[in-house]
Amino acid sequence: MAAPLISAVEQDKLDAAAGVLTKAAAEGQVYAAVLCVRQGKDVFAKSFGASTSADDIFLLASISKPMSAAALMTLNDQGKFHLDDPVKKFIPEFTGGVKYRITIRQLLTHVSGLPDQLPGNQSLRRRHAKLSEFVDEAIRTPLLFEPGSRYKYSSMGILVASEVAHRISGTAFLDFIDKTVFRPLEMGHSALGLGRFKLEETVSCQVLDAAPESGAGEPTAKEWDWNSAYWRKLGAPWGGAHASAPDVARFFAEFLHPAGKVVKPETARLMVRNHNREGLTPRGLGFAIGAEAGSPGCSERTFGHTGATGTLAWADPATHTICVVLTTLPGRAANPHPRKLASDRVAKAVA
Repeated sequence: MAAPLISAVEQDKLDAAAGVLTKAAAEGQVYAAVLCVRQGKDVFAKSFGASTSADDIFLLASISKPMSAAALMTLNDQGKFHLDDPVKKFIPEFTGGVKYRITIRQLLTHVSGLPDQLPGNQSLRRRHAKLSEFVDEAIRTPLLFEPGSRYKYSSMGILVASEVAHRISGTAFLDFIDKTVFRPLEMGHSALGLGRFKLEETVSCQVLDAAPESGAGEPTAKEWDWNSAYWRKLGAPWGGAHASAPDVARFFAEFLHPAGKVVKPETARLMVRNHNREGLTPRGLGFAIGAEAGSPGCSERTFGHTGATGTLAWADPATHTICVVLTTLPGRAANPHPRKLASDRVAKAVA
């Protein structure tokens, strides 16, 4: 691991990234944030605003997706499924039209034809539906297009993939991801749902201008929005994970320099390469990939993900750098978002 270390990168270069979040918090744009940059074993971590510790626990939103994919892939390592197995092999009721053709690989790379959110999403959340009800709806929902013909970001693809893991393992997915991902990586400030944590031990989101499916800050959505006890406990595999910034960095480190703690090293490398055919948006298994998965200056080998709650994480093998920015400001609430401005400065600092 001939990696340049943060000690070799003058800290004042990273202070420019930290300054973005300091300013955003001071001006009241961002309620709380944490920046964590990791190279090898060296870590730069700083909290901002109402966040008083780098270990504060944030709602990750879609950074949950690669974590859920990693949990599922532990079963692939055991030979329990193959990526091109049809989903119906494990979920027999997953039928109707051409659904029989959808593979597990297609679920993880957003080409299955399943929608991002369910047509009845808000109705389900309003009545505090169990996760199993979301699964049932996802299994029944019509496809938007023929599997493999198009790319369309799909939270429901990740949900159905998590149900495959549930059916194979016989374990609730919330417990399964803890056993296969969080505990092996010693992610002590992480859980899908709240796990052993209390709601008040997590950082609240700024729900004004939040994503429409989360209530978009409407007062009538307070019982089911991102900050509600209902949503925080639900453990949606596509967006319900909680973690600290250093824990997210630990997760990405396992794919930057695979050590076999979660999946086999060759599986880790498989997950961060493109699986979609030419002409479609490149995607890894649960991960966004390519320079655009990071910030300007990142290499084409970069992999990462963002979250609608205002989170961002990427790893670039070219510089051996992991960047994690967790904020409470919804991703659609500002353009450019402070998470991007901070991330851009990190990429520039380590280039």
